[in-house]
This record gives sequence, C-alpha cells and structure tokens, in this order.
Amino acid sequence: MTTYRWRGLGSGGVEHLDLLPRDGRLRARSVVDLGPVRLEYAMELGTDWTFRALRLRSSDGHQLDLSRDDDGAWWVDGAARPDLADAADVDLSFSPFTNTLPIRRLDLAVGAAADIVTAYVDGDTFEVSPDPQRYTRLDTGRYVYESRDGDFHREISVDDDGMVVDYPGLFSRIVDEG
Repeated sequence: MTTYRWRGLGSGGVEHLDLLPRDGRLRARSVVDLGPVRLEYAMELGTDWTFRALRLRSSDGHQLDLSRDDDGAWWVDGAARPDLADAADVDLSFSPFTNTLPIRRLDLAVGAAADIVTAYVDGDTFEVSPDPQRYTRLDTGRYVYESRDGDFHREISVDDDGMVVDYPGLFSRIVDEG
C-alpha cells in the first residue's frame, strides 16, 4: 500500500489516499476533509489504470455509484448513461488523484498530446457529465491539462509514478518529513 496526501489550495481541505493492488486490480481508498463536509471514496482501476468503479459518499448524505463495464458502457446509480460513451476516465473535481488516471493510462511520449473525455463528477452536487480534456506531456514530470470546452488550463507537476505534486492554484502534495 502506498499513501498520498494533498492540500486543497482554495478549499484548505486535505485528501488522504491509500492505493493498493488487489485481486489483479488497483484500489484507491480516500478521505477528503473539506471542513464542514467530509467525502469518502473507493475506486477500482484495472492494472493499466483503466477506470472500473467508484463509490462516493459524503458526510451530509450525498452518495454516488459510478461504473464502466468491459464494453465501455457507463452506469450512474444503476442507470445507463449513454452520454458518457466517449469517456475513458473519471475526473473528481475535489481530487488531484484522478489526473493520474489518464497520465498513467495514456503513457504519452514527451511532446505528445491526447484528447480525451472524462466522466466529470461535481463534488458539490455529485452530478456526472462528459468533460472533454487534453493532456500534453512537456517532459518527464510536467503535463499541461486543458479543458477543451472552456479556457481552463494548468501545468501540472507529477512524480515518477504520475501522481500530482503541484497543481497550481488547486492542489499541492503534502510530504511527511522524518
């Protein structure tokens, strides 16, 4: 098991994530403390970092079950979501961890870019919508993330495992000393 922690630069919240291999898959378990609200999620990924399932719960009663089957069909709380058919990854608005999924899955060469669609989960409403994005690899530890349906973009720094170290204005990794 490997543990990661991030601080939300705007929210002041803290995410504590444990990542472990399990039964031929990867499993992430996370607690995100946002002050008045606490979010907990469990996510399953293939060993190739392909999204499989998410169970998200909040301390104020919201819940979400999101999954993608072997044929690429998406399900939200048990209901089919054909509008997500082009999505390959999930993007949680409150977590930098989900940037790692396309970074690891795509394994871009330096200088290469890829356009993707994610199933974007709004952390306030738990609504899920398709979100077109682009990742460009600048060098071994830097990527540019761009929203393809807006003007948002950031240069993200990652470690050797593709985990976010710095997401300017949004998240910063907490490194335990000692």
